[in-house]
Amino acid sequence: MNRQEVDEMIKEAIDFAMAKHNRNATLISMALGLVVMAAFIDGLLRVLGIIPPFLDIDVSIVQKIIDKLLDILE
Repeated sequence: MNRQEVDEMIKEAIDFAMAKHNRNATLISMALGLVVMAAFIDGLLRVLGIIPPFLDIDVSIVQKIIDKLLDILE
């Protein structure tokens, strides 16, 4: 083996390691993003009253807004 072949083998190993790292980082980021997005959507739907409260903690604001608007209009 000469220096050029060794340099080429090292370059191939680095390219393979970077490709593997990028793939793994992409999958981890995608999984974390989906979890965060699901939690956000769950919270949004609970605040809007579309899905029922969890552990009897009612965070729905829609009825409160309607009540205040009716008070203002009266």
